[in-house]
Amino acid sequence: MAIKLKIKKGDEVKVIAGDDKGKIAKVTKVFPKSSKVIVEGCKIVKKAVKPDDNNPKGGFANKEMPIHISNVAKVEGE
Repeated sequence: MAIKLKIKKGDEVKVIAGDDKGKIAKVTKVFPKSSKVIVEGCKIVKKAVKPDDNNPKGGFANKEMPIHISNVAKVEGE
């Protein structure tokens, strides 16, 4: 069951918990069913990538992971 969230895509939020605490950035994606959001430039992890046509060598790619909605606060426009 999805709940109604007050944070939408494009909103400016401040991370209030975790490794990126204090960062202010925009929300790029919202997952209402799991109550998570992806915040631009926060919670970045390295992911192993297999070789393919676009990336013939493979290697590692940086990826933004979801943050629980309780760990971000909406920043009001000034």
